[in-house]
Amino acid sequence: MRLVLLGAPGAGKGTQAQRLLDRYGLTQVSTGDMLREARAHATPLGIEAGKYMDAGQLVPDDVVVGIVAQRLAEPALAKGFVLDGFPRTVPQAQALDSMGVTLDAVVNIVVDSEELVERLAGRLTCNSCKTTFHRRFSPPSVAGVCDRCSNNLTVRPDDDEQTVRSRLEVYARQTLPLVDFYRGKGLLLEINGTGKAPAEVTAELLLLLDPLKR
Repeated sequence: MRLVLLGAPGAGKGTQAQRLLDRYGLTQVSTGDMLREARAHATPLGIEAGKYMDAGQLVPDDVVVGIVAQRLAEPALAKGFVLDGFPRTVPQAQALDSMGVTLDAVVNIVVDSEELVERLAGRLTCNSCKTTFHRRFSPPSVAGVCDRCSNNLTVRPDDDEQTVRSRLEVYARQTLPLVDFYRGKGLLLEINGTGKAPAEVTAELLLLLDPLKR
């Protein structure tokens, strides 16, 4: 199964992607993780990408497309994958088509914008294992310490409230057209995630995707 997850920052794409991996034996392709890793290692690509990420703007298409093309060419992805964070623009979607990638479905998780701000501004991320927590919804057992590996938790620069609102504005302007693009291709599946626990969203996802299993 080859899937794309759409949704604004904070909609829960990463959480749902992980659950789909476990369910269907897929590989997650997260451009956000790849870009943050490159930035953390201060590679030329990471430094360039970080300028846009910290300002709440999209990383240029040519940078992202190059990363994804390399990743999708890896043999491990022949069994199927979940694309998380790509494509984010119609040109990126067209680039994916030009790679010869055939998708089974594109899932759009829709969440109210104010709920997204609350989710993101309170998010904490482990510097080591990348596990995420939330000050309100899923706090760690010990403040500032990861339950899984005991390393420090921090707020990512792109989760600052002002930056979050900027990211949502960018998403609405540049990424929402993908919904119409994939609806036109007959690939779009939509789920309303507002006010729902992750488990509820997962249950709805599986009802839509189980019939598509190859």
